[in-house]
Amino acid sequence: MKKPACLMILVFLSFSVLLGQGAQTAIDPAEKKEVVDALCANLEREYIFPEITAKYVRMLRDNLRSGKYDRIVRPGDFAEAVTADLTAVHRDEHLHVRFNPAWVEQERNRKALDEQAIKLQERRNRTTNYGFLEIRILPGNIGYLRLDSFSYDTGAQGAAVGAMGFLSNADALIIDLRRNGGGSPEMVQFLCSYVLDNPSRHLNSFSYKDPDRLTQYWTYTYLPGKRLDGVDLYLLTSVNTFSAAEEFAYNLKNLKRATVVGETTGGGAHDNRFVILSDRFTMSLPFARAVNPITKTNWEGVGVEPDVKVSQDKALETAQVMASRRLAEGEKDPGFKAYYQWHHEAYSVALSPVSLTEESLRSYAGTYGPRTITLEGGSLFYQREGQPKRRMIPIAEGYFALDGVENLRLRFLNEGGRIVAVEGRNPAGAADKHLRDK
Repeated sequence: MKKPACLMILVFLSFSVLLGQGAQTAIDPAEKKEVVDALCANLEREYIFPEITAKYVRMLRDNLRSGKYDRIVRPGDFAEAVTADLTAVHRDEHLHVRFNPAWVEQERNRKALDEQAIKLQERRNRTTNYGFLEIRILPGNIGYLRLDSFSYDTGAQGAAVGAMGFLSNADALIIDLRRNGGGSPEMVQFLCSYVLDNPSRHLNSFSYKDPDRLTQYWTYTYLPGKRLDGVDLYLLTSVNTFSAAEEFAYNLKNLKRATVVGETTGGGAHDNRFVILSDRFTMSLPFARAVNPITKTNWEGVGVEPDVKVSQDKALETAQVMASRRLAEGEKDPGFKAYYQWHHEAYSVALSPVSLTEESLRSYAGTYGPRTITLEGGSLFYQREGQPKRRMIPIAEGYFALDGVENLRLRFLNEGGRIVAVEGRNPAGAADKHLRDK
């Protein structure tokens, strides 16, 4: 997680990395010592685990004294070596050293650049809608939100309100965090509030090196618009889901509010900020540790384990099958039950395609009044007079969907081992029957 003070990092990230990794003037022993001294000082001042800090500091000073880094010439290689040594002592996904002189210079001139940088970052955030990149109502009234960041920007809250308002009439909700690298714990708090009911729920806390300091995050009792606290909720994750995105999943999983589908997440649970170590080096300094009120721990180093473990490229389809099945199973009204079951069939076939033999497929080819069915390249195609040809997708033997057509399916009637007719069906069950031409 990052603090709002780190907006400059985001603004200049690509630019500064390019500059920082360009022509690298060799690093000398004096600069190595400067970087190690500053790194040790920052760890001793704020790193969240004092007992590990002592191990870090001892290792770094021993390595410097023993000459382990003497043969390293390129500053980028030095940063990588120090980071690897830190990780070998204790793996902290938010602790690292970087060679980035461009960012150091910009940060030191921050007062002059602040206003311009903030405006530039706000404009960039608007181009990605503050991380709310895709919002849809999928077939079967399943809401889908692709959320790629938990933005710190002030405009992000408005985007969140708009997104949740658009999704507020969905019967189930899928939030896609597979590309989400984290961000603001305050935005995590805000969005969690939309999917949890009152009274206020304790989501997460952050502890610090100072044992008397604690920051707690609770859900809001008031929100603009409608809560989605009653809908089935599914969260999609991948190994790239990180930091604040992991907190969102961890909070809701442990509150038993969401089903997590996908891969185990990246495993970064600490809050961090970026610190200057020298004219050319920076560090990411974890200064706060997440503490979940239910588990009394967090996901650091282990990630958030999904409830349903599948590869990330199958996560959405899996969640669609689960959501539509649960809606169908829980529905008592016959009409709506058929509606949900209709879409469950389509999602199930998309996830696990049905394969029929060529002999079976050939048995359906023919003319049925205004409908013509042909076998081409191992697939059946359907065409009604004056309309485009559509590929037929098998749902079961004798039952097909049409590619690109949501509300029409074909069911074939078999008498004595011969196909004699085809019915066109819609989600309400109405049928339009045509006999096979002789």
